[in-house]
Amino acid sequence: MASFLFILVYIAILVWINQPLPGEVPTAASQIKFARAHVTELIRDEGKTEDWTEGLRIGVQEVYLQIDSGEDRGKILPAVNYMSGYNNVDLKAGTKVIVRMDMDASGRSYIASIPNYNRGPALLGLTVIFLLFLAVLGGKKGIAAMLGLAFAMVDIWFLLIPMIRHGINPILSSIVIAAVTTAVSLILLNGLSRKTLCATIGCVGGVAMAGAAAALTAAATPINGFNMPEAEELVLRTGGTSLNISGLLISAILIAALGAVMDVAMTITSAVFEVHQLNPELNRQKLIRSGINIGRDAMGTMANTLILAFAGSALNMLILFRIFDYPYLQIFNSDMMALEIIQGISGSIGIVMTVPLVSFLSAFMCTRTNAADMPVKGKQRKNRKKY
Repeated sequence: MASFLFILVYIAILVWINQPLPGEVPTAASQIKFARAHVTELIRDEGKTEDWTEGLRIGVQEVYLQIDSGEDRGKILPAVNYMSGYNNVDLKAGTKVIVRMDMDASGRSYIASIPNYNRGPALLGLTVIFLLFLAVLGGKKGIAAMLGLAFAMVDIWFLLIPMIRHGINPILSSIVIAAVTTAVSLILLNGLSRKTLCATIGCVGGVAMAGAAAALTAAATPINGFNMPEAEELVLRTGGTSLNISGLLISAILIAALGAVMDVAMTITSAVFEVHQLNPELNRQKLIRSGINIGRDAMGTMANTLILAFAGSALNMLILFRIFDYPYLQIFNSDMMALEIIQGISGSIGIVMTVPLVSFLSAFMCTRTNAADMPVKGKQRKNRKKY
């Protein structure tokens, strides 16, 4: 009954929060018409390779396209394709593409352009392979992980972003989303249990600590969402709305750290509960120590995961810094580098602080169980309850 009520409330919130904002009108981008298509004939091809393009051809192509989706399915359109080193869709007969169709000045025929390959089948295939591996190797837990991942994606796209667009504080919104996503994901994996409760509280606490570390550093630097690369575009597109741009930096850090912190929280919780189940005689201090000892390995690898993930996302920037041979004084004080450092280290702080927090919570919960199970005659029973 509680699950059914949660689903109803959750759907109602999704419907309400995704309603158009007051005074909102359709954007120009939403009115652009795109369709799937394939090349039926290559009329002219002036593409040539250059020394600097590493095998990519640049130039102009003229083709005929057949539309494969939408109300214009089956229609044949001519198109001119401009290939550059940075927007390179090299066509031949049969190539599947995404076509943009704009009306000409008379409003009677389309002018077709080709912004992208049709990558849908390849991306869908990769996703299906991943889900099959997850289901076959993970069994029921793998299927539960799929549902948790799907729920997280829905939360971010249909709940977090609309909340931020409605002017709700991005940091508060991210903490709420982190708590809901963690709780649902872990319940799907382990059901309602003390172990799930400990991991959820520990995860939310670790994410909050990551956000606090980032907020303190950002205030001291100072740096905020206005320093992010997309800030100018957001200001131009959302001017006059209640969108809080300054809090987006902390919000992004909270969401980025959530997965790694959740992993550590669940790992330590499961380990402590397992140790307690195997040896119920251990007291709280020893269980906490066991959790921290187990967590030391996890925190090292998870911290590396976050730092390397942020380094990978900023690799082009790092290469440019080396090519231009900027002085280190400028590199480490630039907005871009400061953002990456704050994101990576703050997330790692969240992971490190999650270990003792979850260890204490799990040990406390286990020892409370022991006390409740103590028999009247003074002889302690072994606790073999399944958590």
